[in-house]
Amino acid sequence: MIAGARLARPRSEPVRGTLIFVHGVGSTGAIWDAQLRAFGDEWLCAAIELRGNGAEKPDPDPSTINREGFAEDVLTVADALRAERFTLVGCSLGGVVAFELMRHAPRRLERLVLLGTFARYPDAQAYADAIVRDVYAAGTMRVFGELRAAKLGLPAVRVRETIEQMACKSVECYVASTQATWTGDYRDVLAAIDVPVLVAYGEHDRIAPQTLSEEIASGIAGAKLAMIPGAGHVANADAPQSFNELVHGFL
Repeated sequence: MIAGARLARPRSEPVRGTLIFVHGVGSTGAIWDAQLRAFGDEWLCAAIELRGNGAEKPDPDPSTINREGFAEDVLTVADALRAERFTLVGCSLGGVVAFELMRHAPRRLERLVLLGTFARYPDAQAYADAIVRDVYAAGTMRVFGELRAAKLGLPAVRVRETIEQMACKSVECYVASTQATWTGDYRDVLAAIDVPVLVAYGEHDRIAPQTLSEEIASGIAGAKLAMIPGAGHVANADAPQSFNELVHGFL
């Protein structure tokens, strides 16, 4: 067991490498459980629990919650796994963390799978501020989670899970994570990425739609772009079989 991560260790050698999964702002590491099961036989897998996401208590000081800190969380787990290089699979905020690592520690990354994410979010500060207003208006993260879940294009079976993962977070930490998620600009990083990259998006993603994935893919030489049918913003959980097949093929 490693603090800050859910692990799946291969049952036999040789191990094909290390996969590190990074969740979005509304999720916890549990959102990757289907991927830990799917890839854990051949790969050393870790689903990060980012600081302040509610899965680990006590909560940190909200002032420590930022993109640099999230990248540090990933590297701390990678170091504990003795993974000098690894493949990062990131959804939404997880993709932002991938770009942050590409900016500051590019040699650690072997491949990238970027799901439902963005190099720069349109009207980013206004969007983040609107979410923060909604959080405070809701009063609790559970009530906010119920309202937010309705906007994510979720399959019916995913609604309760989504609400529970949001409800475990504190308002203060979620607000800090919201600002970190939406306000970065990594367009200048794209052209320098020289590892294999898969850019994917859910067919019904209302949060990070196709155009944002197209912007990423067009900016990275050789990047592959794929749509996951029937899925929303968190496509790895909405359509795990389709997502896993796509990633297996890429790897």
